[in-house]
Amino acid sequence: MTEERVAMIRERLQAALPVEHLEVADESHLHAGHPGAREGGGHFRVLVVSEAFSGRPPLQRHRLVYDAMGDAMRRDTIHALSIRALTPQEHEGASA
Repeated sequence: MTEERVAMIRERLQAALPVEHLEVADESHLHAGHPGAREGGGHFRVLVVSEAFSGRPPLQRHRLVYDAMGDAMRRDTIHALSIRALTPQEHEGASA
């Protein structure tokens, strides 16, 4: 189930955004016993690098990611999503 959810997150982000780099980590094991986890929702962390984020403040960047996730955010699929949304230039600077 975990691998399927990670694959779904990757597919949705790549379909919605021109992704240059993407990392998806399932951190559900860190939240065992949490109400959302008990109901089946997973906790995920994403790093997504896209030119689509250029000129946009963090809130708008996160909205693009949430929009890409669509109904997965309103079901038992994803309970929590930690987002790091960077432009290619920001990612390059962070990697240096």
